[in-house]
Amino acid sequence: MRLVAVPVMMVFDAVLVVVFSTFGRGAHSEGLGVAQVWGTAWPFLVGLAVGWLVLLAGRREPSSIGSGVLLWLATLVVGMVIRGLGDGRVPHWSFVLVAGTATALFLVGWRALAGVVERRRMA
Repeated sequence: MRLVAVPVMMVFDAVLVVVFSTFGRGAHSEGLGVAQVWGTAWPFLVGLAVGWLVLLAGRREPSSIGSGVLLWLATLVVGMVIRGLGDGRVPHWSFVLVAGTATALFLVGWRALAGVVERRRMA
């Protein structure tokens, strides 16, 4: 049973990716203007959109942990590829590790928490 509608989940995921980008820029004392955050977030938002297309095409339950993993991997891989193409170099391993951890916590984490809430409600 789904707690929230698909469009709400999509927007929530996108907001979390922007939050991740904002925190990352802030941690490096980089500018936090809309254009600056957008410059960091858009490759990952493209990856998230790719993930959502795959998810919806496969008719998977979007609130499941497995769907969160799919979205996380698409967000991370596509985002890193786009960044690498834009910079002309492979992103540093430490950035991949931190970005992977943060986006996993955000995109998989809320789904895991929602699953716990749903199971408790049904018990």
